[in-house]
Amino acid sequence: MAFLSLEFRNLNDLLVQQLHDLYDAEQRLTEALPKMAEAATSSELKSAFNDHLRETQGHVRRLEQVFNQMGCEPKRETCMAIKGLIAEGDEMITAKGDDHVRDAGLIAAAQRVEHYEMAGYGSVRTFAQQLGMQEVASLLQKTLDEEGAADKKLTRIAEGFVNVSTPQGAPAGSQYAS
Repeated sequence: MAFLSLEFRNLNDLLVQQLHDLYDAEQRLTEALPKMAEAATSSELKSAFNDHLRETQGHVRRLEQVFNQMGCEPKRETCMAIKGLIAEGDEMITAKGDDHVRDAGLIAAAQRVEHYEMAGYGSVRTFAQQLGMQEVASLLQKTLDEEGAADKKLTRIAEGFVNVSTPQGAPAGSQYAS
């Protein structure tokens, strides 16, 4: 796999590149979230994925607003990290076995995505602040807040429903067996 050779003349160049990466990530997630919702067996988890799909569509629009305010064209730069995280989510979607365990796996995959997005949005928000782009920073903070709320919601679902429903067995001879 060949990697793009990047050149950053200033912090604004880095900000724009990172925004293009996040724009691609959000677009990919609008395609992945419906599949995760369909695969989930917990109605609460299905609802969380569907709610986050609507938020993610809003994140795409918000990024377009950011690009507009910055005088940049919204474009996608392939986000290899999200491609990999979505592939991990696809493994959970097609996994066989106990439905509750698979739901727990779907949550784990989704939270990996949320954490990646929180790191990305936290970085671009900080870059925008350092560049004096307070309105852009404020928009990015809104998305960061929503990503954090989605992560907390997934944790609540995992702790309150899915994980307590999963079989607790461990293979005989395993360090985890009781």
